[in-house]
This record gives sequence, C-alpha cells and structure tokens, in this order.
Amino acid sequence: MKLLLILCWVLGVSADVLHEDLHIAGCSDSDGEDMYALDREEIWYADFKKEEGVRPQPDFIDPMDVPGGYQQAVANQQICRNNMKNFRKAMKDLPLEKDPPSNPMIYTRNDVELGVKNVLICHVSGFYPAPVNVSWTKNGEKVTEGTSINIPFPNKDGSFTQISRLEFIPQQGDIYSCSVEHLALDQPLTRMWDVETTQPGVGPAVFCGVGLTIGLLGVAAGTFFLIKGNECS
Repeated sequence: MKLLLILCWVLGVSADVLHEDLHIAGCSDSDGEDMYALDREEIWYADFKKEEGVRPQPDFIDPMDVPGGYQQAVANQQICRNNMKNFRKAMKDLPLEKDPPSNPMIYTRNDVELGVKNVLICHVSGFYPAPVNVSWTKNGEKVTEGTSINIPFPNKDGSFTQISRLEFIPQQGDIYSCSVEHLALDQPLTRMWDVETTQPGVGPAVFCGVGLTIGLLGVAAGTFFLIKGNECS
C-alpha cells in the first residue's frame, strides 16, 4: 500500500479583500511535491527531476519567485519522509479511508476553432486520498505528448482536486477522452469530448428554415383550396 503525506499551510488571508496564500509540501515513497499558490492558482513549484523551481505563470504575468525555495523544498522532503515513516508505524492497523472522485469534467480552455491550438482540461475533484491518475486518448489511441497534471489541491472538506491538461489542435471528427483511476474506483471514470459537437453548425438552422418554408407552403396551399371550394359551392 502506498502512503502519500501532504502538509498544507495557509500563509496569509486579507480581511478586506479575501486572498489566500497556500503552501503545500507532500511526499510518497517514490515522489515528492512542494508548491506555493495564490487564490488557488499555482505560482511556484519544485521540479525534483530537473532540480529547480518552476514558475508556471504565462509570460504576460509578472513573475513571482520564491527565493531559496528549491533548497527549502529539498529539506522539506526529508522532513516529510521522516514524518511519513512515523505515520506508517502509527497507522499500521488502521483501515485506509477511500472516497472516489466525482464524475470528471472535460472542457476546453478557449473557444474551439478548427486548426487552432487549444487546451483540453480534465477536472477531477472530491477524492481521497490523493492522487488520481489521468490518461488521455485521441480517436481511441493513447496520448502522452502535450499532457500535464497539477499536484493534488486540497478542498475545504478534506478531499482533493486535480486538473490534467492536453495541448491539441482541433480537427473535424476527432474524439478525445480522459480516464481517471483512483484507489476507491473499481474501474476508471471516462469522459468523452467530440470536436464535431462543439462546432457551431448551420445544420439545425437550415433544417428549421426548410421546415418553416414547407409549413408556410402547406398553409398557403390549404388556404387556396379552401377558397376554391367555397367558390364552387
């Protein structure tokens, strides 16, 4: 059984205009995470594989750095793993609580335009413990290139939220899916997203126009025959 230990600190809240600074440090037997967030948006996280701190904000946002953050994150990992070892001993005979995620939501970051680069977002929430595993497919084939997932984000009720992203270029007829795996699920939760159904089409308008035209012609023909019938009588 894998154990994941996540520690959270609310660093500051303003009473006049509510803002929340959050620091999350987490570890497992094989991985670790350390991030800072402002109003539920990541502003910095430690990439332990590249051995550096990362600022994920877009270029047009003023960078928000954490001086000495990576070195502190490495130290936090050692503390976290020591704590996890103690927790494992204390929880050895306790059953693991498990809450499955709610149905994932899948949507695009921007309005869909064929041939224009976009991002598909798979939003997963309400699960415990963290994390979930999210996989993507395109037309039934597994996709890994252009995918990413944020670290588990704690909700106020003690559950977690994670968001996975897939960079893609919409093409007519393409069908995408995101599948979510979790300890509390017997089988993955899968949501589909179809490029075609998101395109504004003229089909419904055309059919409505044709139907209206035929209806008006029917009324006109009926009126004509009614008048002729009255004349004959």
